[in-house]
Amino acid sequence: MIHISYKRNNYQEDMIKYVKLLDNVVELGCHVGCSTKILSRLCQDGTVYAFDNSPESTRAMNNLKTEYKNIEFSNVDVRDKKLIYEFSKTHEKIDVLCVDLGGGYHPDTVFKVFFLWSSILKPRVSLIRNRGLIDFVNSSDTTENILSHKGYLSSSSNEIIPNELKNK
Repeated sequence: MIHISYKRNNYQEDMIKYVKLLDNVVELGCHVGCSTKILSRLCQDGTVYAFDNSPESTRAMNNLKTEYKNIEFSNVDVRDKKLIYEFSKTHEKIDVLCVDLGGGYHPDTVFKVFFLWSSILKPRVSLIRNRGLIDFVNSSDTTENILSHKGYLSSSSNEIIPNELKNK
């Protein structure tokens, strides 16, 4: 299942609804960890892999890691394909993908990052926070019935995975 929201409280309510105790979660765009705290409490027996490349993130997330032992933080650019390829080689089971990049802006970047990470990680659930994507979805109509029922776009995800990751 893929769920898109814009308001932060709706995004966090989706976390409460879909994240389970044993889940391993990838959070792209954790910033200073407001949502990371919620995720960490929800998946106490799993791990939150939090990523952000903003300068404010490092100090805040390092402080948060001392309080919540199931958080692993990396200050990196999640648009880097090499990063996701390397991450996926060592982290096989990701249950939930959370994407909050730019809030209401840059729907093209948000979709590209979601599509790449979700296609490779194949999470059970993806939660995306972006106003532009909601506007696009709600303003669109199609005559074709292509539909995925997972946390990634199963109809096309395998086409973008490099050969070295397909057999992991």
